[in-house]
Amino acid sequence: MIDKLSMFMVLAREEHFGRAAEALGITQPTLSSAIKALEEQLGVQLVRRGSRFQGLTPEGERVLDWARRIVGDARAMQAEMEASRKGVSGLLRIGVIPTAMPRIAELTGPFLRRHPNARVSILSRSSDEIREQIEALELDAGVTYLDSEPLGRVQSLPIYRETYCLVARGEDLGPVGWAEAARLPLCLLTPDMQNRRIVTRHLLAAGAEAMPRVESTSMLAILSHVATGDWAAILPRGVARGLPLPYGVTARDLTGEGHMVGLITARREPHPPLVEALLKSAGLIEASYQ
Repeated sequence: MIDKLSMFMVLAREEHFGRAAEALGITQPTLSSAIKALEEQLGVQLVRRGSRFQGLTPEGERVLDWARRIVGDARAMQAEMEASRKGVSGLLRIGVIPTAMPRIAELTGPFLRRHPNARVSILSRSSDEIREQIEALELDAGVTYLDSEPLGRVQSLPIYRETYCLVARGEDLGPVGWAEAARLPLCLLTPDMQNRRIVTRHLLAAGAEAMPRVESTSMLAILSHVATGDWAAILPRGVARGLPLPYGVTARDLTGEGHMVGLITARREPHPPLVEALLKSAGLIEASYQ
């Protein structure tokens, strides 16, 4: 049943029998047969069928929740038994919000040094994608904001507090207010990014409105516009420190409190060995920031 539940999870993700079969490396008839066999075994219809995939039934949605738990526990058990023979090893998939990318090595560097047989895959994702993909077992962990939006069915560990700065050409004249920053021609992240939503809330609290001339999902694209001297950007202080600023561009601190960024993982006990090892590394980082 584990294999069939895994196939069902991929079908729910892809929402298309052909794409799901391709992702699984099997033929579409093989996938269809496996889903039908799972339905017969459980005694319920899981998928609405027509000429194409039409979504999950209510029973299918419930089975998907169970499938994620069952398959997750089975994989964790297998990983724990392998770790008992070989130590912590394998690939750890981490989704990271773009604004945390310049600091991610502070987490993964110590982890990799402590566990030389482990590897990491660092994937740029939005906060929503990180939560969804952890629940779907497509990511093992994520680095995202902790105190701005609901985290869902995950557990969290704080790592650092993100503060913000105004990046623009000119001298560093000290801290600047959000209302003053809003009067400049801004280049900001796109509205689907949580950092942009945070910036918008700060601007609204200062009685201003975010009216960017340029929007992008790329920090490098934002900085390239700032370098022309025609635009300014509101970025996390960690990004300004972690990326080389163009010549003549300075980063002035914005007033106000920051937002907590941390590590999130699925609520599961015990954790798979790779995730448990990462949580311990994150705990050491958190302690160093106290």
